[in-house]
Amino acid sequence: MFEIIAVLAIPTALILLTILSVIDLRDGLLPNEYVMGLAMAGAVFHLATAWHYLSLQDMALGGFIGAGFLYLVREIANKIYKQDALGLGDVKLLGAAGIWLGPYYILLALTAGAFAGLLHGLGLALQMKSVTGAMPRMNALSLPAGPGFAVGMVIAGIMQFHDLMQVLWP
Repeated sequence: MFEIIAVLAIPTALILLTILSVIDLRDGLLPNEYVMGLAMAGAVFHLATAWHYLSLQDMALGGFIGAGFLYLVREIANKIYKQDALGLGDVKLLGAAGIWLGPYYILLALTAGAFAGLLHGLGLALQMKSVTGAMPRMNALSLPAGPGFAVGMVIAGIMQFHDLMQVLWP
């Protein structure tokens, strides 16, 4: 029974990440209820796997590292740019991701997510150049960070939970 719950937590997380990405692209927001759902799905997953992947302490540490690191980046960027460079929704999203991924894989998710965001920004800039004929000022380009971080979370999750079926049904 617990195996089924663990397996169902994965598509639940993927659906929530998709919903969050669409809303962030459309509205520039990451609603708390979906971010909290993602965090809760992670807690249920680890409980259902009998803490095979992460202990409760590693879940808390992962959440702290994810949210704490991004909050620090946000504060530094806000001081440099004199405006909100990252939203608090992004901070909470990485906290929820840390509950899923723990202290090691959250760092991978942050790195892969930042790289995905960079590729997204470059693609957007090239699209704008093809429409207007001029390259936009990169420091004025604004795009949501949530979708990039969602990609990073999926990449890190695939790496961390690649053996899930063998763990659940040895």
